[in-house]
This record gives sequence, structure tokens and C-alpha cells, in this order.
Amino acid sequence: MTDLGNKEIMARNIRFFMEKFDISRNALCEQIGVSYMTVSDWLNAKKYPRIDKIEKMAQLFHVPKSSLVEGPQKKQEAFKVPVLGSVPAGIPISAIQEILDWEEISEDMARRGEYFALRIRGTSMEPRFREGDVIIVRQQETVENGEIAVVMVNGDDATVKTFYRSEAGITLMGTNPAFPPLTFTPEQAETLPVRVIGKVVELRAKF
Repeated sequence: MTDLGNKEIMARNIRFFMEKFDISRNALCEQIGVSYMTVSDWLNAKKYPRIDKIEKMAQLFHVPKSSLVEGPQKKQEAFKVPVLGSVPAGIPISAIQEILDWEEISEDMARRGEYFALRIRGTSMEPRFREGDVIIVRQQETVENGEIAVVMVNGDDATVKTFYRSEAGITLMGTNPAFPPLTFTPEQAETLPVRVIGKVVELRAKF
């Protein structure tokens, strides 16, 4: 039997992504609009989801549909993370619908956290990152001084900057000297707020 339509492979893959993203059976039912019994049938390999439900699960897990229907030998080679054009305020990464592309990461990397990719806009991080480059970001709420972070400021779209924190507050610096650093007092950082949502771990430059 080919992978396509294999209920056992589908069941195993759904379980894998539910555990990876800590999504309960009830939450999955609510997100994709099916009954608890239907999800139970999928997870017990009794039934195979309709294509529209596979598409909804792929969007929920931020993976291509092939990651749900293909066998484990293909899954071990690489995992895919969504390339986002923006990170709107107040929307969890897993809920963002505007996916520009997909990037592969290794299984070893995937085991060390949750990731997304972001396409660089603007020139404030030149020459290190250029507009159109793609960065791989591990989701986390803190970074060390001098690390490059994806930061949400004042409820706006996320920005990519080198992060520094001190008693005087937070400084966000670009690598392009034409752009002055952004500085925030401790009070401003708390009230705006200034919030780290991820650490940049890899650059995938486009030529």
C-alpha cells in the first residue's frame, strides 16, 4: 500500500504533531470542526480524514499536507517550518495563516524547540541580513545580551534586532549604522510592552 490513504500512517502522524504542539484531542476537535468520535477514529486508524480536514490540520500544525500522509522514513529526513512575512501582535505563531513558503530543518533541531521562519523586510540589519533573506527562529521569551532576537514592540509587527538588557532598560540595535538603536526604559519595556518572541538561530540567504 502506498502512503496516500494509509490510515495507520495518518494516525501516527496526527499523534506526533498533537504531542509536538501540545494540542489535546478536544482542542483538535474544536480547531478543525469535527466530533470527538471522529478524531478518535482517526487516531485509532479506523477511518481516514477527508482532504478538507487534512488541509485544516496541516494549517493548524503549520506543516505541508505531505507531513500528515507520508511515512516515517520521509519524516526523519527533515521537518518543515512555515516562512512568515510578518508576525502580527496578539496572534500565536501557530495561528498565523499568511504562510509564504516552507523551510526544512533537521530532526535534531526540531527536537530542541518550536520554530518558525521569517522573511526579512527592510535594511536595518544589513549587511548581515538583507531584504528577502529568510531566518530560522526558535520560539522563546528570553535571549542573552548580544543575541539576535525577534521582538514585539508596542503591539506592532515583530522586528529583528540585536538585543541588550541592562538596569537602564532594553536596547534594540540593527547592524546598519544608518539606523539608530531603539532604547526603552524599564517602565517603557513593561508598559508598551517590549517582548521577545524568539531567537534567530540560522540565516538562509537568498541570491
